[in-house]
Parts: sequence; C-alpha cells; structure tokens
Amino acid sequence: MAKPVVLVTGASGEIGRLLLKSLAEEGVHDLVALDLTPLPDVQRAYAAWSYAGNITDRYLLDQLAAHHEVDAIFHLAALLSTRGERDPELSHQVNVEGTLNVLRVAQNQSSRLGEPVKVVFPSSIAVYGLPTLEDKRAAGRVREEQWNVPITMYGCNKLYCENLGRYFTFHARQLGALSGATRLDFRSLRLPGLISAHTAPTGGTSDFGPEMVHFAAAGKPYSSFVEPEARIPFMAMPDAVRALLELSRAPRVRLSTCVYNVGGFSPTAAQLAERVKTAFPTASIDFVPEPARARIVASWPEDVDDSRARFDWGWRPAFDLERAFDSYLVPNMQGGREVRR
Repeated sequence: MAKPVVLVTGASGEIGRLLLKSLAEEGVHDLVALDLTPLPDVQRAYAAWSYAGNITDRYLLDQLAAHHEVDAIFHLAALLSTRGERDPELSHQVNVEGTLNVLRVAQNQSSRLGEPVKVVFPSSIAVYGLPTLEDKRAAGRVREEQWNVPITMYGCNKLYCENLGRYFTFHARQLGALSGATRLDFRSLRLPGLISAHTAPTGGTSDFGPEMVHFAAAGKPYSSFVEPEARIPFMAMPDAVRALLELSRAPRVRLSTCVYNVGGFSPTAAQLAERVKTAFPTASIDFVPEPARARIVASWPEDVDDSRARFDWGWRPAFDLERAFDSYLVPNMQGGREVRR
C-alpha cells in the first residue's frame, strides 16, 4: 500500500532541514521536498522526490499536484523579516502570493480527493505589535487575539496568511456552485525566535539570540543589535519541529482555533548573553543597538500565552533555557572548545 505523501516547501531552510529529517526517520510518509535551489545531498536523501523552484510559480505547484496526491503540506518557504523590510513588495510576493498558491493547490486537491489536505504553516510573533515598552511590560504573556497590529511587512504577511488559511478551512467558495466541496485543513503555529545548534541564522529580526550562540561557538566577538534589557520568547529548534508535527497529528475535532501560540523560554538579551558566556567562557558579547531593528524587537511581546495549545493538543516544551544549552546547544556546538556547565 502506498504511503501518504507529504510536501515540504522551504525544505532546505532552518526548520525544513530538521523537519525533513524527522519525517524521514518516522518512515510513515513519502516526502516531496521543494526549495528555491537544489537541496544538498544530505537533505535530498530524505525525500522520495526533490524539486527546485519558486512557490510563486503557479505552474510548478500545479505540476507537483498533478504528479503527487499530497495528503499534507508543511509550508515553510518564506522571505524573513529583515529582508522583508528592505524589499516589502518581494516579501508580499513570496509570503502572501506564494502561500495563496499553496492554499489553492491544497484546496483543489482536497476537492478532488474528497479528504481535507492539511496545510501546516509556521507563523510568527511578528504578527504582534505593541506600541510602547510600557504596553509590552504591562501585557506580559500575550494571547493569540491580542495586539494583532504588526509593524513589519513580514508580520503583516504572516497575519494575513493566517486569515487566508482560516478562510480556506471554513468559508472557501461559500457562495458558489462548489460551496459543498471538501475544504482544506489549515493549522498554524506562531513561533517565537528559534535557536538551532546546526544552522546559522539567516535574516530574522530575532536573530540576536542565535547569533550570540553561533558567534561564541565559533570564537568570534558579537555585537548585539538590541539593548541588554530587550526580551522576547525563544525556542530550541527541536521543540519547534516537534510542535509542528504534534499539531499536524492532532484530531481536528480537538482544535478550537487554526492558529496557536507556542513558547519556550523568555530571557532578556543580557541574560541570554550571560548564559552564552557560561557555556563558552571566551565569548565576547557587547551591545550596540541598531534603533530600527531594536524598535521592531521592542514591538514583540515579552512572552506568549500558549495555554490553548497546551489544552487542545497537549503542547509542552521540552527545553527551558538551561536544558536548551546543556542538552542541545552545547553538546552539538562545542567542537572541542572548553565548556563550563
């Protein structure tokens, strides 16, 4: 009997590499990998089929759908926040029009197969926008429906795509002749800043966290672009991938929403720097805030309320700050460097 087919877009990105590996190790699915450029050999080995192309290319996605009966899509391909601010139109094209292409393919596949195709979508804390530091501190742990007024193009893109996914799940084509067709099943996580031991950060505004770690592990000095007191939530990469997989497997009847917060740990930049120095005693970290990027970070919540994810599908992070360093980051990054536990 043929295995169900899962499509992973952005398969060579920070999340995609570990997700593809995790899905392949489960052995439950045949994997179709899509990225803008050909996958490295290591990632390509995990997928039954691998394609290079742009998610804004409707013809490419139609061809993928014609050749593979996809049961689920992990749509990871995106233009990240720093690049998005420098080129807002390109950000819209990739993050919104590309996502709309994926949703259109999933909707058509759902209608044809008579079964909802799952679309699992990593959103971001960038969808939040708190106007002042006083508001941010007063807000504390922010719920999904609060402060949805982003100040970045990336945040606007992600928030709009969440609403597109909700529309395609519950209301698509509600007035047309196809109103009774099977709709897709959209599920989204608002991920905090992610710290990976294996991949260097690639253009997110939360990258002051992982950059501290990677620079220290490489023996390079680092200047943080945010103030020492800056605080946002972070998560170890294995927790992020596990959260995506757990949400994808949750029975639809258990889900009270399409969009969930998930959290891990929430240190200040100074606290994170001190923890990095404990792990890598020769680390050199100072603070040279860049006003524009620091202001964006200041608009994101200090922490998120993930109680809905905990109640609906049993979410629990495996890594707090200490365990992230002791059990994940340090063992995978020390590379012979003296490490103090």
